[in-house]
Amino acid sequence: MSRTGPAQNRTRDAVQIGNDLIPFAETDKSLGSLNTTNVARLVSAAADITLILDAQGVITDISASTDTLAHPESWIGSKWSDTVTVESRVKIDELLAEARAGKTTRARHVNHRLTGLSDLPVSYNVVGLGKNRFAALGRELRPLAQLQQRLVEAQRSTEIEFLRLRSAETRFRILFQTSSEAVLMADANTMKTIDANPAAAALIEMTSGKMIGRGIGDIFDAETRATIDPQLASLRSIGRIESLRVRLSNRRECWLSATLIRQDDTSQMLVRLIPLSEGTATGLPLGKLQMLRALENMPDAILLVDQHRCIVDTNAAFLEMAQISSPAQAKGQSVDRWLGSSGVDLNVLFANLREHGTMRNFSTLLRSDFGHAEDVEISGICMPDGEQPRYALMLRAQARVVRANHTTGADQSRNAEQLAELVGRVALKDLVRETTEITEKLCIEAALKLTGDNRAAAAQMLGLSRQSLYGKLRRYSIGNLEDLEEGEDSPND
Repeated sequence: MSRTGPAQNRTRDAVQIGNDLIPFAETDKSLGSLNTTNVARLVSAAADITLILDAQGVITDISASTDTLAHPESWIGSKWSDTVTVESRVKIDELLAEARAGKTTRARHVNHRLTGLSDLPVSYNVVGLGKNRFAALGRELRPLAQLQQRLVEAQRSTEIEFLRLRSAETRFRILFQTSSEAVLMADANTMKTIDANPAAAALIEMTSGKMIGRGIGDIFDAETRATIDPQLASLRSIGRIESLRVRLSNRRECWLSATLIRQDDTSQMLVRLIPLSEGTATGLPLGKLQMLRALENMPDAILLVDQHRCIVDTNAAFLEMAQISSPAQAKGQSVDRWLGSSGVDLNVLFANLREHGTMRNFSTLLRSDFGHAEDVEISGICMPDGEQPRYALMLRAQARVVRANHTTGADQSRNAEQLAELVGRVALKDLVRETTEITEKLCIEAALKLTGDNRAAAAQMLGLSRQSLYGKLRRYSIGNLEDLEEGEDSPND
């Protein structure tokens, strides 16, 4: 005897109905005692929006959560199709047609128009209630739409990052393969070679394929390997090795530099090899040579001067500024031949270099061999070398320098306007005298500043006698006047 029960009846009923909905097994027993209030609560809890419609699709009643719809009562009396966007009206007609035919409707996504707000997406099913009444049960799709939007944005971000990484890897591979510098990549833990570019293969005289997987120490000779292995092992703690002289297995000598690269849980070594033949006879690293070449090609003039102010070396920019055809014409010559507006300003420059070690933005004059004069600024350093120091000077034309203490065009216009306002009120000779006094005071203060308050040197720079300078110092109340005696030298001289 076969056993029958609610589960079997439910399955049989579902097959007979022939749709995706599995109904209750005993509807009268389960829901028969519910009154209309309980049914309304059940329907409201099951859907975000519930619409009660008449035969013509007019909304007669509505239930909605306040989070979904702020004023649902405004829809009562309106046709359901009038509350949605144009493209959703066809879906409303299809839902109502299926419900009138007694079919179980397929959920459809429609968009409601909300005044002053974005459209409200809702997925609806329609159920017939009898007596030409229908219930449209809607589930709000905004959370799902937001989730989908975040998913799309995350996917786009991932794709962009993937393309960026792939582009960066492509650039690295191109640079790695075409670089003229020998470069190897090795695992920092196993010390085995991961990759090597063609320049490294040519330097070591071994194909890149044969190097991969071998210990990086195998590329060195036995003597170098004994010293290089501990240093490469210590790279994990110090992070960098610079300019280490090594000998390869083919007896070629190189400069080795190594850098530790950490990524995720792995550590790798980037090893660079520079043949010693690319250095000088003293074996300078390539980076130092490049620095020297950069100084030689600088657009600003650079001079190396000995303790007697004679030029030891210079770059091409100084030859151009001094209008000299070759460096041999400058070497061994006194720098005073081309620099200095008077015999004092270079004395001040070198005195400050000896005392302080550096000097910035010292203004003077550069005279070429063909009589051209140009205002320049000098920055320099003193390089101690026992009892015979040397000086490195950098010259820059003042026309190329933006000075912070220059009066701007607006300030000059304002000063000119102020002077123009005085015309007619003050005699011209008084205006000229006042302007001359201001200029004279500024020049004296500038000379004292350049000479380190050495009044004798300042007088010589300005082309004045000491007595004349002392008189002007008293006149303009510049500096300490108590130690000035007529006809006597200042203690600072």
